[in-house]
Amino acid sequence: MKHLLKLSDLSKQEIIDILDLADQLKYAKKNGIEHKYLAGKTLGMIFQKSSTRTRVSFEVGIYDLGGSALFLSSRDLQIGRGEPVEDTARVLSRYLDGIMIRTFDQEEVETLAKVGSIPIINGLTDYCHPCQVLADLMTIREHKGSLEGLKLCYVGDGNNMANSLIAGCIKVGMKVSIACPDEYQPDAELMKWAAENGEFCCTSDIAAAVKDADVLYTDVWASMGQEGEAEERKKIFKNFQINDEVMALAADGAMVLHCLPAHREEEITAKVFEEHADEIFDEAENRLHAQKAVMVKCMGDGTH
Repeated sequence: MKHLLKLSDLSKQEIIDILDLADQLKYAKKNGIEHKYLAGKTLGMIFQKSSTRTRVSFEVGIYDLGGSALFLSSRDLQIGRGEPVEDTARVLSRYLDGIMIRTFDQEEVETLAKVGSIPIINGLTDYCHPCQVLADLMTIREHKGSLEGLKLCYVGDGNNMANSLIAGCIKVGMKVSIACPDEYQPDAELMKWAAENGEFCCTSDIAAAVKDADVLYTDVWASMGQEGEAEERKKIFKNFQINDEVMALAADGAMVLHCLPAHREEEITAKVFEEHADEIFDEAENRLHAQKAVMVKCMGDGTH
């Protein structure tokens, strides 16, 4: 695996291999077993969007693996002042062993991979968030024992999280339903692919979408860059909340996930959030382990 640009690029087996390695790396970290698989390697971390979990987990992760990280904000790079991304890619390829980028445009990530000569890891774009969904799948498998045949229902804005959940879950044999307003659906091409390759539906009927779901998932109604729409979105999404009534429609023992940060009493009630906090913070922790697995797969020598 050379890059992680979007989950739809990966095969089912590649995703499972990442999850299996993430489990091993989690065990190693918990038990104090050294795993310096990337000793001497340097990861450049380009941030054009702010972050808590992405920055800390990648920085700690590369350190655990024996390497080092360079934090590069758009204010620090010439790319923030108009240097073509192609030139940035060619220069950084001569200094670094890999790049993690968190930015707006998916095209920028794809261009880095096309023009550069080192692994590129997508830490989030407006189109997708593959690292988060690898951690989500890892968490579901931990709690449920397997992935095949489970139903995940995503409630809320058909954003980058919805896109990556569709791709990742369908790839590993899960069923996916999306509950969102008609005007806020996920990527149309991705939904077409999902319907042709698995059990998938997208509807504005939250009760129909949630029925018998094993996993409920939500995200904030207004993502980064949409703050100006926040009040309007509160009105549009007010009926797309994970609450006790919605939980009652899901399968017995359904788990709840949230990519964080959470706005309690908007997309999820404080009560449901706290009842499922163990699952949600296992999910947050697993960002570290899943991303370490991605770094080893992309930047390692292929022996792990």
